[in-house]
Amino acid sequence: MSQSFTPATRNQVMFWGGATLLFLVFVYLFRGMLLPFVLGILIAYLLDPVVVRLMRLKFRERHIPRGAAALMILSVFVLVTGIVAAMVLPLAYREMAQLANALPGYADKIWTMLAPYASWAQERLGRADGETLQQGLQSHIGKILSAGGGVLAGIAAGGAAVAGFITTFVLTPIVAYYMMKEWPAMKEWVDRLLPRKHYDTIHGLLRQIDRKVAGFVRGQLTVAFILAVVYAVALSLAGLDYGFLIGLMAGALSIIPMVGSTIGLITAVAVAWFQAGTWTYTVLIAAIFLIGQFIEGNFLSPKLLGDSVGLHPLWIMFALLAGGALFGIVGMLLAVPVAAIIGVLAGFAIKVYKKSPFYNENGLTKNTPAP
Repeated sequence: MSQSFTPATRNQVMFWGGATLLFLVFVYLFRGMLLPFVLGILIAYLLDPVVVRLMRLKFRERHIPRGAAALMILSVFVLVTGIVAAMVLPLAYREMAQLANALPGYADKIWTMLAPYASWAQERLGRADGETLQQGLQSHIGKILSAGGGVLAGIAAGGAAVAGFITTFVLTPIVAYYMMKEWPAMKEWVDRLLPRKHYDTIHGLLRQIDRKVAGFVRGQLTVAFILAVVYAVALSLAGLDYGFLIGLMAGALSIIPMVGSTIGLITAVAVAWFQAGTWTYTVLIAAIFLIGQFIEGNFLSPKLLGDSVGLHPLWIMFALLAGGALFGIVGMLLAVPVAAIIGVLAGFAIKVYKKSPFYNENGLTKNTPAP
């Protein structure tokens, strides 16, 4: 058993462990200024295939240089993003403020619905305990929804504050442009740094990581964007209060499979019931999400994702929460790539372990069942 953990293996573990630790320390120390750089790298990674396709075209019998192709693609991306943001953000902000103001009224409606059950409890618990229960329910409902209003107001204020950080919006396109322009050179530089002895193994792992990350970034984000548009438009046309905001929220949360549609369905159904008070309208709103989920599961995900992602929804959720708790918004942006890397490395480590004397110390062959 001791022969399997050679000095070379120990050195490899120490080197890569130390490199990982240095990366985490770097992100933690500079997390306050990394946002434009992380966003720029993400945009460059997202748009690189489009740049490559544009470079294949010819203009006056010459291929378009990579720098010019990157500038054209990035300009279109920034222009479209700016137009979409100018159209979406004011409406979303207005509905967010309206929802925050409406939450106290929802608290009263919820209490009206719960009042019969409170009376039932009062009859069985006694007058004093029943009154205490009634007061407690009213108090907690009010506190919960008031807190929700505070969160919504805080998000709105935070969004306005973030929009005021001009530095981020100036630096991000610059970082994205240079990353798009220098992407092949950087890949070649990293390739030359790989240890020659383990080059094939590491290169294979990097290809697996790239497939997983690309599948998520270019696939799941596209699915989430399409669902956000579909839900926002459909709920608005259906006349649901705050439908545009709920649709955007459901689409954004759809980066975690099933989570966005589930939360959006519950929220939209609750608002629909409070708004109309009829089962017909509530079922109509629920049907929008069920149809959206059907389209996602049978058309969007198979077409845009296929089997390229391979990240479990719970693993994605944990990665996003852990990244946000440790490093804020930068951690959330880095969460999925890091999760993909850990997933690939963990799978590789399990394969190595099963071939090692640690797993097969009794001399069992792969066809011999373990006791």
